[in-house]
Amino acid sequence: MLPTVSSTNKPVKPRFPFLDLKAQFATIRAEVMEAVTRVLESQVFILGAEVDAFEREFAPLAGGGLAISCASGTDALLLALMALDVGAGDEVIVPPFTFVATAGVVARLGAKPVFVDIDAATYNLDPALLEEAITPRTRAMIPVHLFGLAADMDAILAIARRHRVSVIEDAAQAVGARYRGKPVGNLGNIGCFSFFPSKNLGGAGDGGMLTTMDPSAADRLRVLRMHGSRSKYDYELLGINSRLDALQAAILRVKQRYLEQWTSARQRNAATYIRLFEEHGLKDKVRLPMVPPDRVHVFHQFVIGVRNRDALRAHLQDEGFPTEIYYPSPLHLQPAFRNLGYQRGDFPRAEAACEEVLALPIFPELREDQQRELISAISDFAALI
Repeated sequence: MLPTVSSTNKPVKPRFPFLDLKAQFATIRAEVMEAVTRVLESQVFILGAEVDAFEREFAPLAGGGLAISCASGTDALLLALMALDVGAGDEVIVPPFTFVATAGVVARLGAKPVFVDIDAATYNLDPALLEEAITPRTRAMIPVHLFGLAADMDAILAIARRHRVSVIEDAAQAVGARYRGKPVGNLGNIGCFSFFPSKNLGGAGDGGMLTTMDPSAADRLRVLRMHGSRSKYDYELLGINSRLDALQAAILRVKQRYLEQWTSARQRNAATYIRLFEEHGLKDKVRLPMVPPDRVHVFHQFVIGVRNRDALRAHLQDEGFPTEIYYPSPLHLQPAFRNLGYQRGDFPRAEAACEEVLALPIFPELREDQQRELISAISDFAALI
């Protein structure tokens, strides 16, 4: 167990950023500026040729099929539920250890988020607990490919098929991740991706994508994102305004060309971290990311589990090393979901994760010497035991 220490509370300038988007931009500046200029000269800013091209180019990342862009990853989840006609009185199974949007969109439609605990090793939804949570009102489940690691989709899909429940993949953090040789995004009924700037494929603002193999679902999603309209002033569905900007599409088209390279760098950095933890004899003091042999992890985050996490984080902050906590509180204990009646202790693995997880910098431009300094600081802290 790591010792308890307190931060000096003195502001310390970070030695390097937690995520260095400026370093990334410096390598593609000319291409991005050319793409932005192209859009400005066209004066087509909503949907249009740039968005169409990006959708076509993105689809193979999810294994083919159809890609439908929207305004954010949150909207992607919302639109997926809307396309499945989820509404009041329905239930949707979600994990309690994830970003709020996964459950928030369910509640926004008047449906009930039903939380199911996570697997302690992968932090993803535990399929062994799914069946007992399914009721006649269950319409869908949303497994999250958290931190860039695919959930156990074969087990999840088998249960979903048995109970005739739709599966929406929350792949917001997992673009390019693979499960048993297949990309995430088209393993279930609909996949949802985010292009928030911090994502592995991030834009210059919000943006999202839905993927599906079902042409009728794709058609419905395209109508729903346009106020429910297929033609001007003709509204066949009650939809929302969730369209991707052409500027975002143009920038993302540039960045997508580098995604494989950036993903490889993240994976290389993850391997370096694991090797350094081993070299410093820290493997028994922290829980390192677990990657099942049938999956490809894209390391949106490199998350360790450690007791006395807050003390370690304070120590690293004092030494100038940035870290983040994803996530400090499980959703079932958030005030926004108080009406669901959950209590502390209902989902012990999610609660334990929130007390122990710590994300270390993993961005592609991170250097090995920076990683060595960070792990050395963790080693110094652990040596106080």
